[in-house]
Amino acid sequence: MRTLPSLALILFTTAAGLAGAQTQSPTLEERMSQAEFRAAGLDKLSPEELQRLNGWLEAHGGTTRPVGNASGSAAFYPDSSTRDVIESHIAGTFTGWRGKSVFRLDNGQEWRQTESGQYSAGEFENPAVKVKPMMLGSWLMVVEGCGCSVRVERIK
Repeated sequence: MRTLPSLALILFTTAAGLAGAQTQSPTLEERMSQAEFRAAGLDKLSPEELQRLNGWLEAHGGTTRPVGNASGSAAFYPDSSTRDVIESHIAGTFTGWRGKSVFRLDNGQEWRQTESGQYSAGEFENPAVKVKPMMLGSWLMVVEGCGCSVRVERIK
């Protein structure tokens, strides 16, 4: 199994040779932390496979998605490049999450838990939250005070 540093060196050398030819968008290795890269299994790809995947992302990354998604519901951020951190407060008492919990924020937005599992946080009244854009269009809601976070999707 190749290590990430040697893979990065190979890709850097290849990219350096192409640098004069055209400006490229950032590669997966540049966009992701080493932990995210490994967790996604990308460290198992050969340099050629990784180069093809980066090429595909380069070719298809500039396209715009429709405003709706496959299920027909609204896509609130069709252009992922405009996704910013959202800072607000959960309206009411926060005690954690249980499966498909819905979090109503004081800015009117509603977010639903997308990852499985549950977490008991105690009781927090109107805790501050940051909803951060993550890779591949996902979002992470960080609840201040309890130091906990959960993957979410916007539903309103």
